[in-house]
Amino acid sequence: MSPKIRWYILILVFIATGLNFLDRQVLSMTIIKIQEELQISDVEYGWVNTGFLISYALMFTVGGRLIDKVGGKLGLGLSVGIWSIASALHGVMSNFYHLLGFRFLLGMGEGGCFPGAAKTVYEWFDKKERALANGVAIGGAAIGAVVAPPLTIVISGQYGWRWAFIIPGIVGVVWVIAWFAPSWKKSLHAVSQRETKREASPFQVPLLQLLKNRTVLAFILIRFLLDPVFYFLMFWVPKYLNQERDLSFERIGELFWIPFLALGLSNIMGGWFSDKLVSRNLTINAARKWVMGFAAALTLVAPFISTVSSVEVAILLMSLMMLAHGFWITNYITAITDIFGKYATSTVVGLSGTAGAVSGMILNPVIGWVAQNHSYGPLWLVAGIMYPLAFVILLVFVPKITSMEFAANGKMGHVLNE
Repeated sequence: MSPKIRWYILILVFIATGLNFLDRQVLSMTIIKIQEELQISDVEYGWVNTGFLISYALMFTVGGRLIDKVGGKLGLGLSVGIWSIASALHGVMSNFYHLLGFRFLLGMGEGGCFPGAAKTVYEWFDKKERALANGVAIGGAAIGAVVAPPLTIVISGQYGWRWAFIIPGIVGVVWVIAWFAPSWKKSLHAVSQRETKREASPFQVPLLQLLKNRTVLAFILIRFLLDPVFYFLMFWVPKYLNQERDLSFERIGELFWIPFLALGLSNIMGGWFSDKLVSRNLTINAARKWVMGFAAALTLVAPFISTVSSVEVAILLMSLMMLAHGFWITNYITAITDIFGKYATSTVVGLSGTAGAVSGMILNPVIGWVAQNHSYGPLWLVAGIMYPLAFVILLVFVPKITSMEFAANGKMGHVLNE
């Protein structure tokens, strides 16, 4: 089979990350109808979201670890299968406990998505194409976020809210069939030859050894600092536009998709630009950091969001924030694959994702307290500071983005060389 199958694989990864964001957003669009029909309180709804975040955070690391062991094909395929079944099960729930359980199962599946996507891209694309491939893969998530609100409204209006969960679940099952249908082995071997000096028998780096490594800790810390900013943009901007800008929910729906479209485009553009720099003989280290530095500088527009008088200008600045995040996250994940390769890519992506989810759980109540008792101004100020701070951490603790060497160390097994 032709190595061109890798583009087929990449398109499927794009669809998978799109389904990932779409499936998790259906509940937020349908919860009003669900609460009316099933008599679920706001407190119970809060527990439902917590249940999802707990399993999602846990499976980012556990799933990433397993995917490094079994590979991207099996790992990502199982992840999509689990969350698609969980999504479809939402359509038959009849009480709070069903919703809590199905949401927990959804988080278990979705937690393996991005580690699996990163692993798959590493397996199929060499270093000169990897950033663009990661951008396309991650970009699906933003497109899923754009599509979810109108699609959910249309399906719910035509067939009822239950089918808004069932139909995406069915699409996910079809995706799994398409994912496992072709034979990968021969083509993957051909692609693997493009990388020089690939080891014949991969091993797993001990988790404790990874947690002692300064570079790993830097990536974890960066995600811990930045994910709350992204969650703020995803979950709190509609309330900000309603409370402080006096926008109706209909008007919010007309505007809020624009920043996510900017995010999807910048995921791809950020990867393309980074690969372009590499093709022009910049080092991997320079290419990734130039793009991430540009993204960090762009986020300095955030404090102005609360001061501009025009809602349209505020949305434009939010779009620039999302544009910056797209440039950043694509090169952040690509840098992890550049450094840790097939031995620990999914594990490190998973560890960092868990750190971000935990940070989001901790800081979301803080965000709510600041918004309720003060204003959104301090939140926008902090949002503008965090990416430059993260970039400084990257420069200090990851002075060079380059493939790490692995060496046997007796009974300790295979470890990272510092």
